[in-house]
Amino acid sequence: MITDKKVAFYTLGCKLNFSETSTIARNFVNEGFKRVDFEEKADIYVINTCSVTDNADKRFKSIVKNALKKNDDAFLIAIGCYAQLKPEELASVDGVDLVLGATEKFNVTSYINDLSKNELGEIHSCEISDADFYVGSYSIGDRTRAFLKVQDGCDYKCTYCTIPLARGISRSDTLENVLVNAKEIASKGIKEIVLTGVNIGDYGKGEFGNKKHEHTFLDLVKKLDKVENIHRLRISSIEPNLLKDETIDFVSTSNTFVPHFHIPLQSGSDELLKKMKRRYLSNTYTNRVSRIKETMPNACIGVDVIVGFPGETDALFLETYNYLNQLDISYLHVFTYSERPNTEAVNLDGVVPKKVRAKRSKMLRGLSAKKRRSFYEDQLGNNLTVLFENENKEGYIHGFTENYVKVKTPWHPELVNTLHKITLTKIDDDGLVRFNFIKDAVTI
Repeated sequence: MITDKKVAFYTLGCKLNFSETSTIARNFVNEGFKRVDFEEKADIYVINTCSVTDNADKRFKSIVKNALKKNDDAFLIAIGCYAQLKPEELASVDGVDLVLGATEKFNVTSYINDLSKNELGEIHSCEISDADFYVGSYSIGDRTRAFLKVQDGCDYKCTYCTIPLARGISRSDTLENVLVNAKEIASKGIKEIVLTGVNIGDYGKGEFGNKKHEHTFLDLVKKLDKVENIHRLRISSIEPNLLKDETIDFVSTSNTFVPHFHIPLQSGSDELLKKMKRRYLSNTYTNRVSRIKETMPNACIGVDVIVGFPGETDALFLETYNYLNQLDISYLHVFTYSERPNTEAVNLDGVVPKKVRAKRSKMLRGLSAKKRRSFYEDQLGNNLTVLFENENKEGYIHGFTENYVKVKTPWHPELVNTLHKITLTKIDDDGLVRFNFIKDAVTI
């Protein structure tokens, strides 16, 4: 194996990709490579791709160009969802030397024989049906919180989504291994762990390499809550039909799980939810939000929503807008529908023009800003705990409270990765919240 070479990584997409990039990077370091920032000159550049939106596909080429500007002899490797779905397309991009699919990416160092540039990208890609085993991963060292992967793949058949084609069937890490990884993260002094996966509410399925199902997501949450030296645990995103009352109730009394939920909705129209083949209707979503707010009035609730799905008329879009407007939520992640090959939605009637999609996206992003502002205003005067980030942003340090209020204060390096009791006082001109430290409170 080649050593003393520099390797850099670029990650597109979700928290799951970040956790996997971090694990793959540690494998390189263990093999003797030196990890450097992507903006530095490196011998190898690894790009972890995403294929959820059309934009992520397009960004790949510009990232490749950026890497080659730093070193036109660099060896370029593409991994991730887009690499599994369209390996030939990525291999044909000028400068790409190696493309690895869903199962091969975790053994990337074994595919590097030498670092000579290839005339055409070499492809090692499995049939997605072969992606039936689990590889655990977590991110460390990239930020003040760690992303801990607990589950991969998805058995759902949502008509707009390529993730089952890119990541395979739903499968889980063993409970024992998740706890080992959590303890290792805690031992590094990281204060917050974010649980991540494709469909984490499905946790337990495939835990033993088959459909045997001993543990549930609630079991996982209860066990993690007992791990020492973890100050915060955050659930990244969970389907409304898999977020059970028992989990909500447990989080409300937990030592470490924070009152923050991110719950995909995708549409407020039952007609469109059926076309999307989602596994719930809007009344289930309403019930989940109500249950959370009943048990945790200050909880933050984020929502994923898609605009411009085929068949979304003006009336159906307004149904979604009005539904979200009256719902007690905190912010939106708005996705503009983009046609993905080999999905059912591509063949549906009622294609929404791109300009209309953009207009609807803008409306919902405006609603999100309004919702976030309202949530922040409701939190003023509350005593909360902030975990500070590690960047100096124009003379300020930012942080997040347990219920995901973003705060700021003048930069002090000693605040990085520390927890402090604070009282929220006012919303600044940039929309972030100012605060007072609570005197005599213990710093962690």
